[in-house]
Amino acid sequence: MKQTNFYLPTIADVWTAAGRIYPVVSETPIVASPLAAKLSGATSIGLKLELLQPTGSFKVRGAANTILSLSDAEKARGVITFSTGNHGRAVSYVAHQVGVKAVVCLSKRVPAYRVEAIKELGGTPVVHGASQDEAEDHYAVLKEEQGLVPVVPFDDPRVVAGQGTISLEILRQNPSVDTLLVPLSGGGLLSGIAMAIKALKPSVRVIGISIERSPAMLESLKIGRPADIEEKDTLADSLLGGIGRENHVTMELVKRHVDEHVLVDEQDIEEGMRYLFHQHGLVAEGAASVGLAAILTGKVDVRGCNVVMPLTGRNVDIARFLSVIAKGETR
Repeated sequence: MKQTNFYLPTIADVWTAAGRIYPVVSETPIVASPLAAKLSGATSIGLKLELLQPTGSFKVRGAANTILSLSDAEKARGVITFSTGNHGRAVSYVAHQVGVKAVVCLSKRVPAYRVEAIKELGGTPVVHGASQDEAEDHYAVLKEEQGLVPVVPFDDPRVVAGQGTISLEILRQNPSVDTLLVPLSGGGLLSGIAMAIKALKPSVRVIGISIERSPAMLESLKIGRPADIEEKDTLADSLLGGIGRENHVTMELVKRHVDEHVLVDEQDIEEGMRYLFHQHGLVAEGAASVGLAAILTGKVDVRGCNVVMPLTGRNVDIARFLSVIAKGETR
């Protein structure tokens, strides 16, 4: 049962997703961040609060578009995925809403609080391997053995189209947007947002933000194929992992539609997390903070720009979060 339905999604697929997902997905607001605009010289900076989604992250969009598009026969078989946590939550949540069994394969690097959250949302977590690539290998075995339907975390046109619905909301809420800063790991979010925004407003500048401890997509783009990246501990654990043993969708879309790439380090990420807490009262994951981190540390030039960035999730270990906040206020 090898998956063969790969194709590059278009804006038509994003509009189809928008007509499908909102029974289980929320339209999230954009809030202004005037101090960040003042510090960076931007005309405006807007924070798209994807961390208000029912599962605490944007991942519910792609999971919903995929699972809600399945036939009754496919739903009866149950679904399976591999994840660093947030996609597993999303699949578990959406599957539970429609009465579908969900198995989630995770590596031993995934924090225990993320594993427990998957259980609480109705999924069945299976922990195996030392990296996401090894968890993906185990997922492939279980998928065949149990006849489960795959709901992959990023490299699937339905997932990409679901994430692309964020661009539809951004343009409706802030038509003057001219710059997007988007976290980058496997590329499902960035490729969906970039593809959709370029189809509707080609002049928008799209910047991908990767973390220095796991720049899998950037290394893959350099060599023209999926690169093996050693996973290291990071505050942005949602951005850990490779782009898949094979990559059929996201790498090509990122190459086509993303204008710039920026790398941030752990200190930068801490800066972004502290800013969001002190200035907006937001508990945000390290992965959600990377766009703001790039702005606050001067790694991206947004002078005179109308910027929007998705704050991708809130599912952070609270003890670790408090240790970051306790280090002091932002510079």
